[in-house]
Amino acid sequence: MVFSFCNFSKQKSVTHTPITTPIAVEQTANPIMGAAQLSAYLPALEGKNVGLIVNHTSTIGSIHLLDTLLLSGINIVKVFAPEHGFRGKADAGEKVKNQVDPATNTPIISLYGKNKKPSDEQLKGIDVLVFDMQDVGARFYTYYSTMFYTMQAAAELGIPLIILERPNPTGHYIDGPILDTATCKSFVGLLPLPIVHALTLGELAQMINGEGWLGKGLKCKTTIIPLKNYTHLTKYSLPVKPSPNLPNDQSIALYPSVCLFEGTKMCIGKGTEFPYQVIVAPDTSFGTFSFTPTNFQGMAKDPIFANQKCYGLDLRTVPVNGFTLSYLIDLYKKEKDKNTFFIPFFEKLIGNTIVRGQIEKGMSEKEIKATWTKELDQYKKMRKNYLLYTDFE
Repeated sequence: MVFSFCNFSKQKSVTHTPITTPIAVEQTANPIMGAAQLSAYLPALEGKNVGLIVNHTSTIGSIHLLDTLLLSGINIVKVFAPEHGFRGKADAGEKVKNQVDPATNTPIISLYGKNKKPSDEQLKGIDVLVFDMQDVGARFYTYYSTMFYTMQAAAELGIPLIILERPNPTGHYIDGPILDTATCKSFVGLLPLPIVHALTLGELAQMINGEGWLGKGLKCKTTIIPLKNYTHLTKYSLPVKPSPNLPNDQSIALYPSVCLFEGTKMCIGKGTEFPYQVIVAPDTSFGTFSFTPTNFQGMAKDPIFANQKCYGLDLRTVPVNGFTLSYLIDLYKKEKDKNTFFIPFFEKLIGNTIVRGQIEKGMSEKEIKATWTKELDQYKKMRKNYLLYTDFE
């Protein structure tokens, strides 16, 4: 989909990497992005000093939002970038430095690493902030954490925030335990949400304000530019991969389940063209599928088990019907030295200190999920208060 509002042919635009070999997804609608609805938010930016919280997914058609706003005469004084950077090329966990965008000479401030929250000094002179990023709807995907800290900083200084909505590709279901913020809070698990929360970032921003999660009685002055032609039943295939290791629809659908293996000894395909679509280790006990991870430019630097032949599960063509613990339970059972299977990061990803023990005791997926029912019912009831779109129930 391309939403064209003026002639950009002479403008040097940001180069983007399209999703490769996407799994076919039925398009039940053509959602119109918040960013594409220029008339809804340009008047609020005219004559203002504007800060953008954006990355490589922040586009209108093939043109980056930064380019579009500059061409529209908006004064963009600073860009703030999340994990993976402004261009979206940094690997997970890779340090992203402050820089200047060579195409527009705009300063870029990294909001990843030690500087997760914009400082008062970094926000000095900014009249309004605009947030626009493509999320994937999983609690440990960090773009919402960047939004949270931006909202908190904006609320403290009284700076209004405009959120340009994008679809949630996993917004059609809810699953996973609610994060225990007392024991497992981190940048990959910041708020008391289930692993699959079924909210757009605009809806989540309303929840953050409504539930008082910014702390100290703060509320961010937030304007949301909602999607058009979108409900929580809309199937949406992302035109740009949201981060280096989510290259297609299958990886995004598997992500909530497979990302948990980053809290184990296993490799999840980083160092290949199919990250988050395989689960392997250098032991034939894990399965018959095999490959050898390597340093894969643009997707994974120094992957686990680099240059070692690994064995396990190939999930590239399996139907994905939501979040599952079945892969985790199955491969734990096959592990010979069970004391080495999990690493401490698992608790941050799963969101509590209980599930590891449940798996170790041999509980089934059905039994484990039954222990989440009450808290998920409470979450579902709360979530209804903040929805902007027709729900799936």
